[in-house]
Amino acid sequence: MASSLETISVAHLPLMPVHVALYRDVQNAAFLKGQLLDGQAEFEYAFIDASMVLSRAQVIAAVFRAVNDYMHNRLKSHNVHSEIVFSLNPTNNISESFRRFGITDSTKDMLVVKVSVSPEITHESVAAHLDSSVQGTPVLFDDQTLSEMSDINKIKKAYKLGALPSPTAKKNDEAKQRLENSLLSSIALRGS
Repeated sequence: MASSLETISVAHLPLMPVHVALYRDVQNAAFLKGQLLDGQAEFEYAFIDASMVLSRAQVIAAVFRAVNDYMHNRLKSHNVHSEIVFSLNPTNNISESFRRFGITDSTKDMLVVKVSVSPEITHESVAAHLDSSVQGTPVLFDDQTLSEMSDINKIKKAYKLGALPSPTAKKNDEAKQRLENSLLSSIALRGS
């Protein structure tokens, strides 16, 4: 099964490509989580429960924050990939970050992020490893696909944004933009 891995450059960061893949109907989340928890170096990724992701901008903001902290030796977690999951959380509680945003044994929709922190990490090497390791259907990493996976109520609860209106078919664009702006602010200001 061919990967839909996307390699992106994050603005204002040096040449450190970021590889992102989105999967539906993941069948082996428990295995992937186990490899990560066992410290298997080849499984050093940010495995994120896609139901907690509203948009590409939210992910890119978390990646930017984590890579920036990595470059300036300010990581609060084990590595740049765990820092991405931590950066999604609006509080400074690392274990809470993994409970809320990391994958669980029952995760079905999963976002995977890998930062090229060494020359050996290439689009091809990441795509090959994910193709052989993830049992799920690769889908496009875009706002439309993410909106089909997002659990707005869980996201609003995690970010304590219950007072904001939820996006609906009628008021989708404005409500989604307000929610996204609040998420981005939370990521940017956490711990400040």
